[in-house]
Amino acid sequence: MALLSPSVIRAALFDFGGVILSSPFEAFARYERECGLPDGFLRAVNSTNPHDNAWARLERSEVTFEEFCRLYEAEARAAGGEVNGRDVMGLLAGDLRPSMVEAVRRCHARLKKACLTNNWVAADSDRGSNSHDALLTDLFDVVVESSKVGVRKPDPRFYELACELLAIEPGEAVFLDDIGGNLKPARAMGMTTIKVTDPDAAIDELEAIVGFALR
Repeated sequence: MALLSPSVIRAALFDFGGVILSSPFEAFARYERECGLPDGFLRAVNSTNPHDNAWARLERSEVTFEEFCRLYEAEARAAGGEVNGRDVMGLLAGDLRPSMVEAVRRCHARLKKACLTNNWVAADSDRGSNSHDALLTDLFDVVVESSKVGVRKPDPRFYELACELLAIEPGEAVFLDDIGGNLKPARAMGMTTIKVTDPDAAIDELEAIVGFALR
């Protein structure tokens, strides 16, 4: 990856689940084992018709949570498995990664900060991916949520909205996400990107890009 000069970067953009929170993929694998589903089954369902499937429609607030559950369970059956939609969404809760939270906080004095998250609106009893509202408000200058803006990663418009809200050009941003498909359009727009597989390695890479300590 070609790195930009630290003086070029004016904003740091972070995905939430899989970056600030631990990856849900570990919980997916556990659920698959417990339910006797093939390894990678949930990710395969989620990646089938990815722009218009039940998951995508929920994250754009086009269906209610109950409608999502029915649609998602039907998609899983069509793929050869039985799942409970409510249980699957509960797997997204994740654990906070303190080192990543500290890295975001240390960006405060020098960079604009945004959270770019595909999420969903739920009742209080089904908070799921929306259960960290206070933390998001505390950490970030701007939070772009798919459930509120009606578009989701990897739609380029999602990244354009973030840049507009931060008053930056794409080339002035570094963006961290755990899904390569979400990084590809951001990189095409000119953003510096970091794929988060190991949080410590990602923070090291971010330090090299922004030019100051994040620990």
